[in-house]
Amino acid sequence: QVQLVESGGGSVQAGGSLRLSCAASGYTWSGYCMGWFRQAPGKQREGVAAVDSDGNTGYADSVKGRFTVSRDNAKNTLDLQMNGLKPEDTAMYYCAADIWSSVVGGTWALGRFGHWGQGTQVTVSS
Repeated sequence: QVQLVESGGGSVQAGGSLRLSCAASGYTWSGYCMGWFRQAPGKQREGVAAVDSDGNTGYADSVKGRFTVSRDNAKNTLDLQMNGLKPEDTAMYYCAADIWSSVVGGTWALGRFGHWGQGTQVTVSS
């Protein structure tokens, strides 16, 4: 069974840190582009960060320098280290994987990923 399961969300004050993790199972994900997306109430889903099978990374401008995405192909996990959190980072965060999306080509940000997790809530208070 193909599955992506996020964990690590929670509530923090502005300036704090959280680390999100995504456990992938049911398939060998090493050849996939994997990413984090978020959606706040009343807003469209947006790409946060992604890492492809070669280790190339991409970030939304709003999180550059604060967030770091990483993957461990041996463990089939994807992480997102979030530092310097701001109230505007408050959202449901989703892990996603796709064989066709590209970091180098920038298509990851379109969010056309074939596999999605259920999400984990991140709330940042001011």
